[in-house]
Amino acid sequence: MDLHILEHRLKVTSLSKAGLERYTHGLIKLVFLRDRTRCKFFCLTEMPNDYTLVLDEEGFKELPRTDFLQVVEATWLALNVVSNGHSSTGSQTVGVTKIAKSVIAPLAQHKVSVLMLSTYQTDFILVRESDLPAVIHTLSEEFSIYREVNGESVAVTSTDVSNGFLKSKNGFSPTLHPVLSPKNLFCVMSLDPDTLPTIATTLMDVMFYSTSVKWESADQDLDHIHFFSFSLIDGYISIVVDTQTQKRFPSNLLLTSASAELWRMVRIGGQPLGFDECGIVAQISEPLADADISAYYISTFNFDHALVNNNGNLNLLTNLHPRELRLNPAHYFPICWTFLQRDVVRFGCKVAY
Repeated sequence: MDLHILEHRLKVTSLSKAGLERYTHGLIKLVFLRDRTRCKFFCLTEMPNDYTLVLDEEGFKELPRTDFLQVVEATWLALNVVSNGHSSTGSQTVGVTKIAKSVIAPLAQHKVSVLMLSTYQTDFILVRESDLPAVIHTLSEEFSIYREVNGESVAVTSTDVSNGFLKSKNGFSPTLHPVLSPKNLFCVMSLDPDTLPTIATTLMDVMFYSTSVKWESADQDLDHIHFFSFSLIDGYISIVVDTQTQKRFPSNLLLTSASAELWRMVRIGGQPLGFDECGIVAQISEPLADADISAYYISTFNFDHALVNNNGNLNLLTNLHPRELRLNPAHYFPICWTFLQRDVVRFGCKVAY
C-alpha cells in the first residue's frame, strides 16, 4: 500500500451557532461557489451547539475572524492510503477499519495525535504538520510514502525529512472516555457535484436552520442526537445525515451503496477531548478491525464519532474490550445517566463516579 501526503494545508475550527449569521455568506460560497474561492478541501459537521469546519487555507480566507470562531493554532495535513496504485476516492469505502492497524495504531504508539475524517469515498488521517517527520519515520517501513507537490506525487523517505525530534516508541496509556450511543440511525451518501444546485434550498435549510427543529429535548436523554456532515473535497461530495433528515432530500439524486446500509453512531467523549491526546481513534478502530466490522470515523472540534453498520452490530461495545467509564458527576451526570442506566450494563461496561 501507498501513503499519500496531500497538498492541502488545513485549519480545524469551531463555529458557535450564536455567530452563524456572520458566516452564512462565506459558507454558501464554499459549498456552492467553490470556483470563486479556490477551496479544494471543505468539511462542515454540525453538532447541537456548534459547527466544526475543516478547510484548506484558501477556504479559511472566507471566514471572518470573530469571537465566535475558535481555531486550532496548528496547521494539519491530510494523509490518504492508496491500495494497488489506485486511490479509493470515487468509490465507496469501508471506512476506518482497514487502515486501523497499519496507520492509526502505529502513530498512536509513537505519540502522534490524529484526527479522522471518513467520507463516502475515502478516509483522511489528519496530522499536525509539525509531526510529519515522526509520521514518515513511523510509517516508512510499512508504506511507500508520496507527497503531492504541484499535483505530482513525489516519493518521500525517512532520510528526506528534517533531523528534528522524532517521538520515541514508548507506548501510550490512553484515557478511557465515555462512549454514548443514541438511537437514531444514519446514512452515508454522495452526490454528483453537477446536481448540487438542485438541492441547494434543502441543503441550506439543513445547514443553517436546524435550530428551528426541536432537537434540544431529545438530546437531553440521548435518544437522538443532531449530527450532520457535509464535505466537498477535491470535487467529491459526501453527506452524513440521520434517516429523518435524509427524507428531506430527493432520493433520486443521492448516491448510496448497493445495500443502502444504515449506521449506528457511537460518540466518544463526555467533555471536549482536546487535540493533544493520542490513541483515541486507535481505541475504537483497533477492536473494530479485529472483529472485521466496517466503520466510518469523524473527528470534530470537541468529540469523536464512530459510525458502525447497524446489521448485527447493535452490541458494538461488546466488541470493544470492557472499559470503565470514568465520569465526573458534575459534568456528565444529567446528560449520561439515562443512557447509562439503559445501555451500559447491557454492554458489559462498568461505571465509576
